[in-house]
Amino acid sequence: MPTAPPRHDHYIDGAWVPPADGAYLPSTNPATGRVWYKSARGNAEDARRAVDAAATAFENPAWRDLPQPRRGALLRRFAELIGEHAEELARTETLDNGKLLTEMRAQLASLPEYFHFYAGLVDKPHGETVPAARREILNYTVREPLGVVVAITPWNSPLLLTATKIAPALAAGNTVVVKPSEHTSASLLRLVPLFEKAGFPPGVVNVVTGYGDEVGAALVEHPRVAKVSFTGSTGTGSRIAASCASRFVRTTLELGGKSPNIVFDDADVANASTGIVAGVFAAAGQTCVAGSRVFAQRAVYDEVVERVSARAGAIRLGDPLLPETQLGPLAIESQRDRVEEYVRLGRSEGARVTAGGQRPAAGPGLAEGYFFQPTVFVDAVNSMRLCQEEIFGPVVAVMPFDTEDELIGLANGTEYGLAAGVWTRDLARAHRVSARLDAGTVWVNTYRSMSPMSPRSGFKSSGMGIEHGTEAMREYTRLKSVWINTDEGPAEDPFVLRS
Repeated sequence: MPTAPPRHDHYIDGAWVPPADGAYLPSTNPATGRVWYKSARGNAEDARRAVDAAATAFENPAWRDLPQPRRGALLRRFAELIGEHAEELARTETLDNGKLLTEMRAQLASLPEYFHFYAGLVDKPHGETVPAARREILNYTVREPLGVVVAITPWNSPLLLTATKIAPALAAGNTVVVKPSEHTSASLLRLVPLFEKAGFPPGVVNVVTGYGDEVGAALVEHPRVAKVSFTGSTGTGSRIAASCASRFVRTTLELGGKSPNIVFDDADVANASTGIVAGVFAAAGQTCVAGSRVFAQRAVYDEVVERVSARAGAIRLGDPLLPETQLGPLAIESQRDRVEEYVRLGRSEGARVTAGGQRPAAGPGLAEGYFFQPTVFVDAVNSMRLCQEEIFGPVVAVMPFDTEDELIGLANGTEYGLAAGVWTRDLARAHRVSARLDAGTVWVNTYRSMSPMSPRSGFKSSGMGIEHGTEAMREYTRLKSVWINTDEGPAEDPFVLRS
């Protein structure tokens, strides 16, 4: 008799808490198509409990009055615990969203860096002494934590994208409620008990799971929430921004992208082609910075198409747990279907497929999972929906250009402005083009390089606010100006003018 899949509850106030109405959601292993666990289906009552726990913890002297060096020590200890549990966390995330185990091991190896980096910043947000008109007046500024922060994260990189939010939030002294994607809650639920083990007081970090419209919206709308940090689609981000703006709640939004990857005719085409493949097919294209629009200058266009198509056709699909696999499944069935629909749309618009374009033929380990071949389009036009809308899958369109000015118009010709890649040996061109691109991150002769030290932001419909870097700490603080009159003499009569 088959064993029932395990059930995971919410994590609230340092304890596992069943959902208020007793409902659970199935989560499927995308490589097999089978349910492997169930997570709590949260509702407004669960959201209230989590926010109330976080608000109480924020006022608790055990957290509120914790000296900053001690707060940093807790973050460092937590980082060490991630390292100790890295293999378990990596395997869990692979089972949950289909990312390659080799990629997840590398990601988990770098994840502690985020907490170590912000542990070093806990005592760095200094205020200033401001000159005043009178010597008797002392005016200074201080940075304070905001309060309860809600972090809503997507299914493509649950642990990494959670770390980019909660590390600076905790370093600044806030408390946090995390709502992971209903499709990929397992890795975060395995991670969160490590906060207690590291010594964080109960309620400082809480996790509620479930659907966005049932528990996520209730978190966003809770009156005790001081900030919402969201990573996901532009449509959902817009709704969150509108809700928060009506109540003057701060937001950080990392949203969609349709990033250009640009190859000039003086570039090392072999390296550029490898960068294109890594930029759009890594993680099966399920990354907001995917370089899904490639622009190759006319003289190297054919070579770029040939190299990228050949490499795409040779990528090995299969079980993401196996070391020889190069591309795993899409994270959820509906996303595989969405990618398939966009490929049909691209063909109907007149673009032509030179590699991939369909589900793989049934083979060992491929029959039940949500796999789709890495796909290359040519004969595309930048105005096509294929080139304007975020697909979030292993699909790239390669288009030619002639002049630098033409290229800038094409590259900037979408509603998005998240990232861009530039491949050239010309140093002056690298700086010139980088300055003209509407993108919060520009990579030159590389793609998808990241560091907790380097800030990331989105332009246009790709979001607002900053993640990573020292600037992210400011996103989780408020600035207070304090005025002190040091003159102990009689107060001046306000109706008598001084000479």
